[in-house]
Amino acid sequence: MIEVAAWVREFFRITDVAILTYFLVINTSYLVLILFASAEFIRHLRHQPFAGLDEMYRSPLTPGVSVLVPAHNEEAGIVASVQGMLALRYPQFEVIVIDDGSGDGTFDRLKDEFDLIETPRVVPPEVPTKGKVTGVYVPRLRPEPLIVVRKENGGKTDALNTGINLARQPLVCMVDADSILDPQALLTVAKPFADDPLRTAATGGVVRVANGCSVVAGRIVEVRMPPRWLPRVQVVEYLRAFLLGRTGWSRLGGLLIISGAFGMFRRDLVVEVGGLDHDTIGEDAELVVRLHRHLREQKRDYRVVFVAEPVSWSEAPSTVKVLGSQRRRWHRGITEILWKHRRMLGNPRYGRIGLVAMPYYVLFEFLAPVIELAGVVMVPLGLAVGAVNVEFAFRFLLVAYGYAMVVNLIALAVEEFTFARYTRWTDLAYATLASALENIGYRQVTAVWRVMGAWAAIRKSRQVWGVMTRTGFHEAR
Repeated sequence: MIEVAAWVREFFRITDVAILTYFLVINTSYLVLILFASAEFIRHLRHQPFAGLDEMYRSPLTPGVSVLVPAHNEEAGIVASVQGMLALRYPQFEVIVIDDGSGDGTFDRLKDEFDLIETPRVVPPEVPTKGKVTGVYVPRLRPEPLIVVRKENGGKTDALNTGINLARQPLVCMVDADSILDPQALLTVAKPFADDPLRTAATGGVVRVANGCSVVAGRIVEVRMPPRWLPRVQVVEYLRAFLLGRTGWSRLGGLLIISGAFGMFRRDLVVEVGGLDHDTIGEDAELVVRLHRHLREQKRDYRVVFVAEPVSWSEAPSTVKVLGSQRRRWHRGITEILWKHRRMLGNPRYGRIGLVAMPYYVLFEFLAPVIELAGVVMVPLGLAVGAVNVEFAFRFLLVAYGYAMVVNLIALAVEEFTFARYTRWTDLAYATLASALENIGYRQVTAVWRVMGAWAAIRKSRQVWGVMTRTGFHEAR
């Protein structure tokens, strides 16, 4: 019995030390990515006065863009979102809204606002789709470059593939229906294509939280922190993951994820790889990984770039139920992508994507919630059986959560120094406090949801997006 007790204590001791080491490595990796992102931001600030966006706007050689907006039950914010997209500063573009079988007033809101009429339009089957197109609509007399497609419900992937088939421009930009783009966003995210048209395959822009911001005619006119704490914590999370994390990976040449909320792709390459995958719930990230795989197998020179300056403002979940649905879906998507493209993992044929980026995502994205929850359980049990002492438990808290708070604060400081989006001291105070609160309860609960998402992917249960309730944007008067 004594030997069994000793063995249990040794097991807990080794396990707790391993988990402590894991947290140390993962937080350090976040810090390294922030440092790489900081170097990219410094380069960006130096080159910003010479970016040449005005010349790009006037140039007849600037490639045209088809902005694809999949919409399902988005009546709360669809008009403001489309108004903002139609007002973007870009020489040649079209906005294609794909109403994917909405059961609310999404289409009626658009029809009333833009005086839509049906027009005969053939949708070529260049990439596979499932839901039948029931009508294509354009404004009756107004000059906006707007097309609205109504189709049977088939999911976001099917809606985007329908938009790709209908697109007439060489670049396609995928934007969520609850998003508002900054006026210069298309110009900035399309600039790598204009500078290096043969090599640039895809670009991604920053996604920020719109909750609490004021909107006029589809534009953000006042940036504020959200009024509720749940979206406030997501502001910090988005800064670290979407802005600094992806900027760091882009700097390293290992960007695996471009958010479907704001990503631009060469249309010919998207068609070449067969469009978006109907069988993966994380269709945006899977497309990026498939492009990496396809282009490296063909030994073609290419770039996938994250651009930190253009911004898409998106409504973050404001309730626990909606947030849980989102995080389960996101982690299920990562799990499905890593399994589908497991052949790339550790394979030198795929360069730094296979040797660095994919292993990182397995260790620090896929496994992270499992290790997070293991630490929450194992360290207190280790204390209870005497395998670890109070001093070790304190060090664990410092490394796992204290270090994470410091990383969050550094990320917030870097972002504010570079872009200064939040100009009020009260907003910065809320963001600072949210940086700490993310590690107290929020991380642990989201870890549970992420494990549930991975388990759903492993079991291959039916893919369900869940109801993403929107409250709409605050229209300033």
